[in-house]
Amino acid sequence: MADTSEEKTEAPSEKRRQDAREKGNVAKSQEINSVIVLLTGILLLKVMGPWILEELGKCVVDFLTLCSDTTMNETRFFKMTYMALITVAKVTLPLAGGILVLGVIANIAQIGFLLTFKPLMPKLEKIDPIKGFQRLFSMRSLVETIKNILKLSVIAIVAYVTLKKEFDTMLTLSDASVGTIWFFTVGVAFEVIIKIAMVLVVLAVLDLAYQRYDNEKKLKMSKQEVKEEHKSMEGDPQIKARIKSLQREMARRRMMEEVPKATVVVTNPTHLAIALRYEPSEGDAPVVIAKGKLVIAQRIKELAYKHNIPVIEDKPLARAMYDKVEIGMPIPVEFFTAVAEILAYVFKLKNRKMA
Repeated sequence: MADTSEEKTEAPSEKRRQDAREKGNVAKSQEINSVIVLLTGILLLKVMGPWILEELGKCVVDFLTLCSDTTMNETRFFKMTYMALITVAKVTLPLAGGILVLGVIANIAQIGFLLTFKPLMPKLEKIDPIKGFQRLFSMRSLVETIKNILKLSVIAIVAYVTLKKEFDTMLTLSDASVGTIWFFTVGVAFEVIIKIAMVLVVLAVLDLAYQRYDNEKKLKMSKQEVKEEHKSMEGDPQIKARIKSLQREMARRRMMEEVPKATVVVTNPTHLAIALRYEPSEGDAPVVIAKGKLVIAQRIKELAYKHNIPVIEDKPLARAMYDKVEIGMPIPVEFFTAVAEILAYVFKLKNRKMA
């Protein structure tokens, strides 16, 4: 198990990044989303404001027309309700839809497309009072507090500077019409919000840079964690060695099962043994069906004797074939003459026995 106290100095691996991403641990700035939503809402209100006022005005007129009749029945009530709902939907849906679309785009631009429900899963550590206290006084909480104070300070300063510039004009509005006061107020409010949004854009970019730095820092790994990850990806060396040992054992058993099918076994005579099979109907050249050294060679010879397969001693041929021919391969042309002589001798022995 990794030592959690070990200093994390190694860059996070792709696997660690992917695991964190699947858990929803990504570098994302909520300030970016907030600014995008704010700008989208203000710009849509700026563009659609006259149309929204016109629709609301029509709705008010229709309401007053329906209310002018003192007779109020169920049909008239439902008509007024339906008209109000349609007007509200017509006015709010374009705004809500635009804000929703831009909010989704802002998220995708920061982290790409990501759909995961793991952050919503309940965790006991979230209700742990000790860990909650640690989070309350963590560096991240300190940064968030400083960021919020900075935002409020910026909003207050921008609002104060803008309103101070318009203060003299505001004093002259005491005798102005309602329409003039309305348009002046809306204009000043729009100017204040746009200036605040521009400053918040800068803060949001800085916050995104910090979030990425903080996320990268949290994903860093200790040397022990890197070793354990490599081990888990490549497999435990002991398990891999055991698997290879079993694979070799299985291959050896299959090889031994083929020895009784051999035509001849060539030896050197004690260290090497090579079992050859030759059937004219199966190919033009003999095939090596088994080979081995020392204990394996002895086992091959024992099986050969048991199944009455000739065992021929030829040291130079056995050594040369052992190094150059793999199991399942036909012998190269360079061994044809020597092997042919051995096979001729073997077939001569068989013919004598049959006679």
